[in-house]
Amino acid sequence: MTTTTTQRAVLIRAYGGAAAAEVAEIAKPAAGPGQVLVRVRAAGVNGIDWKVREGFVRDAFPLQLPAVLGIELAGTVEALGPGASRFRVGDRVMGPLGGLGAYADVVSVDEANLVRTPQGLDDVHAAGVPVAAVAAWQSLHHAGPITAGQRILIHGAAGGLGGYAVQYAKRAGAEVFATASTAHLDYVRSLGADHVIDYRTERFESVAQNIDLVLDYVGGEVLDRSWQVLSKDGAIVGTSSPDILARTPPGHRGLWFMNKPDTALLERLVAEIAEGTLVSKLGETVGFGDIPAAIERNRTDPRIGKVVADFSR
Repeated sequence: MTTTTTQRAVLIRAYGGAAAAEVAEIAKPAAGPGQVLVRVRAAGVNGIDWKVREGFVRDAFPLQLPAVLGIELAGTVEALGPGASRFRVGDRVMGPLGGLGAYADVVSVDEANLVRTPQGLDDVHAAGVPVAAVAAWQSLHHAGPITAGQRILIHGAAGGLGGYAVQYAKRAGAEVFATASTAHLDYVRSLGADHVIDYRTERFESVAQNIDLVLDYVGGEVLDRSWQVLSKDGAIVGTSSPDILARTPPGHRGLWFMNKPDTALLERLVAEIAEGTLVSKLGETVGFGDIPAAIERNRTDPRIGKVVADFSR
């Protein structure tokens, strides 16, 4: 950083491919009413990063460009804005932004979105939790209550969202079908999935039938192939296809899901992670300068767990 008034950030100046995300210098923010200024120690990499970068969700997330990417973080409170009272300077915190901007050294965040980072959970692991853990829970319940004996199919079960969803669905007593790549099958089985399908060698339609709920964390042709496996009253909840409503065939139920911050839920889930009763998998750690490449790999290369940027690297 050249002066104390500027900082590093990963941003886009225009929508585009891998080269559209760049490391640049921007002005440091101030904390507004009800906000805290957080010194970011780590930030999670998510699929929404490349979808925003390419303009795929510009209707759902209208942006004023240039825009800093990143939606979740862990760090330390550096200053309090007017009326902010939940935290003190020096507190370790984690959470979603409720918008974009986490890929910067200092970020102003609504204090209502943050929770204290439990002792025993380091910042790198904490940064990968807020969005995936909460979104997996919310998307699982988005179509209605989960009851024992339901048949649930989870696409992308080894990823950040999928790993949590498998555990939540199994806890609820569901019969869990899960798709993953060859290298990740054992991991998904270890989370409790009853039927693990290698999407590289098997077609999930031949294994999963009469499904009450499909959680589609993959999108594309996987969504189009999933309608045929639904039960009469089944539903698909999609996180990767903003056009799911337009792609829902007549007589079927398709729902678009968008994550919403839920501090109480996040506090409960992160406590379970810190205690070791909920598995949270860190798949890869990258340095700040590698964030643009990590965003592109999220688009092209499925992997176990979450990818997190360590700002000290």
